[in-house]
Amino acid sequence: MTAAVITGAASGIGAAIANRVAAPGVKLVLHSRKNVSGLLAVAEAAQAAGAETETAILDLSDPSNAAKLVQDAVHFMGGIDWLISNAGFADSRLITDLPDDGIQASLTPIADSFFRMAKEAAPFLQASERGRVVAISSFVAHRFSPSGDHFPASAAAKAALEALALSLASELAGANVTVNIVAPGYTQKDKGAHAALSQERWQEIIERIPFARLGKPDECAAAVAYFLSDEAAYVTGQIIHVDGGLGL
Repeated sequence: MTAAVITGAASGIGAAIANRVAAPGVKLVLHSRKNVSGLLAVAEAAQAAGAETETAILDLSDPSNAAKLVQDAVHFMGGIDWLISNAGFADSRLITDLPDDGIQASLTPIADSFFRMAKEAAPFLQASERGRVVAISSFVAHRFSPSGDHFPASAAAKAALEALALSLASELAGANVTVNIVAPGYTQKDKGAHAALSQERWQEIIERIPFARLGKPDECAAAVAYFLSDEAAYVTGQIIHVDGGLGL
């Protein structure tokens, strides 16, 4: 039995990851901040694929909820083999437009929650025969072009997430636990989902992407699935950019 926690699983990349890994012999704790209907739909699809599921509605902006999520997951599953940290949001406000707490508003649910979940989950990951951690970052932590869009709060949070993940990779290597990062580029949103940019801006962005299209959530999920696989048992501390050549 493989026990996995996926945050931000109600839509987009998180939902695609759940769809990828759901199978007989898999237990999933699926998390969302508030999208109950989306999360239940993802859980139902995972159950249809043979997985056992539990859902958790928790706001990771509350620092106490990250550890609680792991504790509840261990209670349901008996341990944790895979921790996939995907929860987050895009904040397109410029530094000059951000309030004083604007950076912290992104850091807490993205980087701080990863730190707290990883700290709580570490003993269980170390006890697992195939412990895996995958953090979902973003191109915004790597790309700062004057002609591009700027997401300073999101970039700071994702860069901190990456630093924590790489540090964790070093710390847990002795227990054969892998820790890796997937950094998506611009990726399709679910129909009706909130978008930080206008439709006109999205079209301008597509024209700048070498592949001339947005990424698909399942393309990011495929990279995550590789990191979770037995084939990647000797791969740790790595970043895969799934961005259609945006970083070239």
